[in-house]
Amino acid sequence: MLATLAVLFAAWVAADVLIPLLLAMFLALIGNPVIRLLRRAFIPRFIGGLLVLGIGVAGAGLLVDQLAAPASAWIHQAPVQLRQLEPKLRALLRPVREASSAAQSIAQAATSGSSRPVRVVRTDASDPWDALLATPRRVASVLAVILLTYFFMVYGERLQLRAVAMLPGARRQRITGEILQAIERELSRYVATITLINAIVGAVLAGALVALGLPLPQALLWGTLIALLNYAPYVGPMIGIGLMLLMGFTSFKGVLPALLPALIYLGLHVLEGELVTPIVLGRRMAISPLILIVALMAFGWLWGIAGLLLAVPLLACVKIVLARIEGCQRWAQLLE
Repeated sequence: MLATLAVLFAAWVAADVLIPLLLAMFLALIGNPVIRLLRRAFIPRFIGGLLVLGIGVAGAGLLVDQLAAPASAWIHQAPVQLRQLEPKLRALLRPVREASSAAQSIAQAATSGSSRPVRVVRTDASDPWDALLATPRRVASVLAVILLTYFFMVYGERLQLRAVAMLPGARRQRITGEILQAIERELSRYVATITLINAIVGAVLAGALVALGLPLPQALLWGTLIALLNYAPYVGPMIGIGLMLLMGFTSFKGVLPALLPALIYLGLHVLEGELVTPIVLGRRMAISPLILIVALMAFGWLWGIAGLLLAVPLLACVKIVLARIEGCQRWAQLLE
C-alpha cells in the first residue's frame, strides 16, 4: 500500500515530464510500422521519421485550420442562442424550481427562531495572467512531444535492442523481446483500428447533421469533436451526448429536432461499441468495463484529459506483459 501511494504521488508530481514522455512513446509505437515499410523501400530511418512526423503534424495543423472558423463562429453565436432558449428551459424546469422554493421555505421556517448571521461566500475570478503564463508551458509541452516522438522513432529500436541485451540470460532476453514486439504490434493495430472506427463515426454523424439542416463546416466541427471524444471510453461518449444536446437546442427549433443529434449519436455509439468494435478487435484488447472505469477515474484524476487518453493504452500494455510472464496469466485474465 505504501509503495502504491508512493508511485501515485510520484506520477502526480512528475506529470509535466511523464505525460509528454508517454504520449511520445505511444505515438512512436504507432509510427514504427510505417517507418519499417519505408525502410524496405531503402529510405533511411531518420528520413522516414521526418516524413511520418511531418505528415502527422501537417494533418493536425490542417484540421485545426479548417475547424477554427466554425468553432469561433459557434462560440460567438452560442450565448445569443442560449438566451433565446431560456424561456423554453424555464418552462421545462418550472417543477424543479417550485420544489426548490418549497424546500427553501420549509428550511427558513425551521430556522426562523435562530439569529444566525448570513454568510456570503465570494470566489475570486480566474486571473487572466495565469492563462497567459500557462500558454508557453503548453506550447513547450507540444514541442517536447513532437521532438520526443521523432527521437523515439529514430533511436528507440536501437535503445530497445541494447536494453534487452543487458538482461541476464537468453530466456529473459527472448521473453522481454517478445513482450516489446507484442506491445508495439497490438497497440499499433488497436490505435489504427480505433482511429478508423472513430473517423467513420464522426463522418456519419457529420453527414446526419448536414441532412438535418446544419451547415457543412459546423457539421464537420461536431463530427471531428465526437471522433476525438470517442477515444476515451464511457467518459467521451457521455460528454459527446451532452454537447449534442447543447448544440441541438441552440441550432434547431422544437424539442424533437433538438434531441435528434443526441439520439443519432447515441445510436451510432451503441452500434459501434456493442457490434463493430468487438467484431473488429475481437478479444485481444478486451478489458473489463469495471477495471476500465476505475483506470479512467484514476488516470483522469492524476493527469486530466491526457490521463483519459492514456488509460486504455497503459492498461493494454499491462495486460500484454502479464499474459506473457509465467505465473501472471491469471492476473491478465482478471483484466478481461
